[in-house]
Amino acid sequence: MSRDPKELCHWADQQAERIIKQKGDLPSYTCASGITPSGTVHIGNFREIITVDLVVRALRDHGKNVRFIYSWDDYDVFRKVPGNMPKPEELEKYLRYPITMVPDTFGRDENYARHHEKDIENQLPRVGIHPEFLYQASRYRANRYTEGMKIAMQKRDVIKACLNEYRDDEHKMKDSDVYWPVAAFCCKCNKDETEILEYDGEYGITYKCNACGHVEKGDLRTSKEFKLGWRVDWPMRWNEEKVCFEPGGKDHISPGGSYDTAKLVSKRLYGWDAPVTMKYDFVKLKGVPGKMSSSKGKVISLVDALEVYQPEVLRYIFASNKVDHEFSISFDLDVITIYEAYDRTERLVWGVEQPKEKDEAKKEQLLLREKRLYELSQIDEMPKVMPYQVPFRLLTTLLQTYSGDVDAVIKSLGDVKPEQEETLRKRCACAWYWINESAPDCAADMCFSLRVAGTKADDITGDILTAVKRVRDEVVPKVGSFATDKECQQAMYDIATELGLEAKALFTALYHALINKDQGPRLASFMKIIGKDRLAEILSVY
Repeated sequence: MSRDPKELCHWADQQAERIIKQKGDLPSYTCASGITPSGTVHIGNFREIITVDLVVRALRDHGKNVRFIYSWDDYDVFRKVPGNMPKPEELEKYLRYPITMVPDTFGRDENYARHHEKDIENQLPRVGIHPEFLYQASRYRANRYTEGMKIAMQKRDVIKACLNEYRDDEHKMKDSDVYWPVAAFCCKCNKDETEILEYDGEYGITYKCNACGHVEKGDLRTSKEFKLGWRVDWPMRWNEEKVCFEPGGKDHISPGGSYDTAKLVSKRLYGWDAPVTMKYDFVKLKGVPGKMSSSKGKVISLVDALEVYQPEVLRYIFASNKVDHEFSISFDLDVITIYEAYDRTERLVWGVEQPKEKDEAKKEQLLLREKRLYELSQIDEMPKVMPYQVPFRLLTTLLQTYSGDVDAVIKSLGDVKPEQEETLRKRCACAWYWINESAPDCAADMCFSLRVAGTKADDITGDILTAVKRVRDEVVPKVGSFATDKECQQAMYDIATELGLEAKALFTALYHALINKDQGPRLASFMKIIGKDRLAEILSVY
């Protein structure tokens, strides 16, 4: 059933409406994405995947049947050894091979391509993305594209004209230039360093390998080594899969770029109107955690991102940014701000917070937008109960206070419902990872560990020692029963004043006694989190 159009107010909904308008009422709409698994599938690649997923969800909310395909272009050439791969000297031996014929030097999977495919396939369900995966190496080797390649070979002059359409005179191919849309991996040495010698006009192609010297006459109906160049392969597969929508990076969708060329090839060779497209911009990195940076350079995978962002929040980041705008995914202090933004959207949707907007019409519009954004951020469906909210910053304090013991943190909160636990545990895992891996570089003042009972700060002497003892004996027993944190804070101020001390000196001494640092979380609320029993135990050595 279609939804109320008022509720569908996201850019993905606008794109869905555009697809329906341009393609008409179809029994099913095929939406496509894909990548070459030549290395770690990074968070920038993920933008294309989730862009398609958001549009797929929008089409379904418009009442449409949708097929979501994700193509692994694993019959592409292995051109370069990425810097973060093990045994690079072994991989060097397989340059110019199909990626599926390169070994997995991690030693886990049947080949290099499959390793990187499985890495992302196993993670996508965590963020609620469930495409149908297509493997192009197996499809080419099964001779699925025989007729598509034959058409391309027979109409190569048409393809030349398409490729020339957007080129200036200097870069246009001449009529006399030899152009072959099909290439071959040598059936003897597996390298793509081949040249076409002859085409018989039907299915027979003769090629020579410049790497090993082998000459072969292959047949498009039975040989396994032939493949279309990507500028023709792309539109050929649009027709093969009847693709209605596929986005592209701004480098491909720019005027006169590869999409415009593919659009011509699709229509003139295969009689298929090119899919509706949309441009997505690049994703940059900000505040990359030291651990990830050292092991992977500038490459951040979906796995890495999910260490810091719970799945709903990661979806929120991509859904809340306009698809054609560049943005940075952050691993520094911005993480706290992003969680706060998500939590505010959640409170608005569940009605526990109201927009500050006074105009009723604008208020309704804002709430509809926030609800739609929240819907698209969920993994599979809306939660039945509002998730338990703990501000990310507070959660880092709680986790450090309890040395990462999530059970102890949940118990300390006291009112977490069973159906809220799973999501809260995910957030705890992210907060604990962030405070250990990112915060030491970007927010060292937020990092601490409680002093082990029985150890003491040697610099607490004289009047300061007297003040610390009075806090232990007079304030600590009341922790948890003060009406407000301000009241607790005032009690400590009063002790400092009575002893003629600067309050800051007393607070610094208390931080030394508790966490061996000059400063930390706001002291009154921090003491309440620690609890009077643990406070008394830590301060008992004075």
